[in-house]
Order: sequence, then structure tokens, then C-alpha cells
Amino acid sequence: MVIASHRTIIYPDSDGQPMADNTEQFQWIVLLKENLECLFAQDDNVFVAGDLLWYPVEGHPEIRVAPDAMVALGRPKGKRGSYRQWEEDNIAPQVVFEILSPGNRAKEMIRKLQFYERYGVNEYYVYDPDDNELTGLQRGENGLEVIETIEDWTSPLLGIRFLLTPNTLEIYYPDGRKFLTTVELNQEMTKERQRADRLAAKLKELGVDPKEI
Repeated sequence: MVIASHRTIIYPDSDGQPMADNTEQFQWIVLLKENLECLFAQDDNVFVAGDLLWYPVEGHPEIRVAPDAMVALGRPKGKRGSYRQWEEDNIAPQVVFEILSPGNRAKEMIRKLQFYERYGVNEYYVYDPDDNELTGLQRGENGLEVIETIEDWTSPLLGIRFLLTPNTLEIYYPDGRKFLTTVELNQEMTKERQRADRLAAKLKELGVDPKEI
């Protein structure tokens, strides 16, 4: 008599690794993830995540990677413990980002490149804030190919613009607004409130009630 065994396959939601190695890397990851979410806030069928494990092959939990940020076009927003591709209409994240730190090893980055190339990523961007170097790869006839004009490049899939200045990387929304940190955004909002208060005060001096405008 043969007894069939059923083994439940576990897909962990964490790989035990920290999200970032230092504060600068963490700030860049948050900048990308939060601004990408803002970019697609009105589109319910774009999923954005940061440091989320992606499992491309059902039945193989050992095949996985956690991009610093990723965008899956055509997938609904919502909570996920991991991105299990077979549960996502087999749609791979089309765009991924990696922020380098001194702890990143060449072997690890080669492995990630091979992974992204094999499992369907169309655009792959790597930024090294320490050396201010940006590398971009786009899927072509021979797989992921290096983008030669990356210093002033607009992502075909996302519409965002990368501008590599002598000191840092700047990223812009399709409408020309710059990607801002939470602190920078708060500063901009404070300035706008101050301008509005000054305008209201000026109108009152002229005998005009701002609430009636």
C-alpha cells in the first residue's frame, strides 16, 4: 500500500535581511517607493512595493529576490506578504530599482541581474549614491541591455525622468515635478501655506474677504 504525502510549501515573507545597510540607502529606497506610489495613486491596477520578496516560480521558494523598489503594471493595489507571480496572472514586475551600499558585493549584483533578466523585468535601474553612478538596463532582443544615454533618460514604461547631475541623481514626474522626500514635501507645503496667509492678509487690507473669492 502506497501512502501519498502532501507537503505544504512555505514561501517566507522575510529573508531575514535588513531593508538597508545605512541611512542614505534607506532614504533613497523610501524616496523611490513613496514617489512611485504617488505617481500611480489614481491607477488601481499598478502595484508598487519596496523590499518585498518576489517569488517567480510556484513550488520553488528558494527562487526569490527582494528588489529595493518594484513596479508591477496591470496588478491591483493591496496588501501582500510577498509577490507570488503565479497568483498575479503570472505578471512579473516590469520595473525594478536597486540602491547600492558599501555592503553590496559584485557577485550579489550579478546574481540579481541574471534573476531579473531571466524572470521578465523590462527596465532595471541601479544607483550608487556614494559614487553618484546610475546604471540602467532595458530589455532588447538580447535580454537586458545597457542604456547608454542614462544621464538624461526617461523611462518608457513609467514616464519618469532621470537626471544625473555632478552631485546627485534627480528624478522627475512626467509633468516635470521633482521627486521629493517627505521633509522636502512638508517644506513646500509650509511655503504654500505662508504664501496663502500673506495673500489673505493683503486682500483683507484691501477690504476683500478671501472666503468670498
